[in-house]
Amino acid sequence: RAGAAFQYLLVQKTGAQKNVGLIQLNRPQALNALCEGLMAELRRALEAMESDPEVGAIVLTGSQKAFAAGADIKEMQNKTFQECYSSGFLAGWDKLSIVRKPIIAAVNGYALGGGCELAMMCDIIYAGEKAQFGQPEILLGTIPGAGGTQRLTRAVGKSLAMEMVLTGDRISA
Repeated sequence: RAGAAFQYLLVQKTGAQKNVGLIQLNRPQALNALCEGLMAELRRALEAMESDPEVGAIVLTGSQKAFAAGADIKEMQNKTFQECYSSGFLAGWDKLSIVRKPIIAAVNGYALGGGCELAMMCDIIYAGEKAQFGQPEILLGTIPGAGGTQRLTRAVGKSLAMEMVLTGDRISA
């Protein structure tokens, strides 16, 4: 069902043998901010790709300007911690990390906050020259919430991860 209708994603099978699942985040007006609708669609697209015997690998990408600029802050701003926690606000975000087929994050532009976490859940990150990775949640008075602190430490080491999480600084490709 790679051709299923999506509001926030472009999904197709590509490659010479049509055996690569391509999922492109498609919310350009919001720099691919990760709203609940986009994340639900992403889970649905991943399930379709995983169950498709023709698909051998999956590529997740965004636009030239933004892979994903993070969680949709406008969607979150009026929710209390208790509302987010009890409603399972981040439930299902880890779907990428449990898909059995290899997933490649093709990142160019911003991969910030939840977008950085999304990229780190993939098996391989292929970063373009303009890729910018960061966990700027501290600038909003919070910390990464979808496993970013643990994954970032494994990816770049404790010292750089601490610097990025505590300052909000970004790193390039």
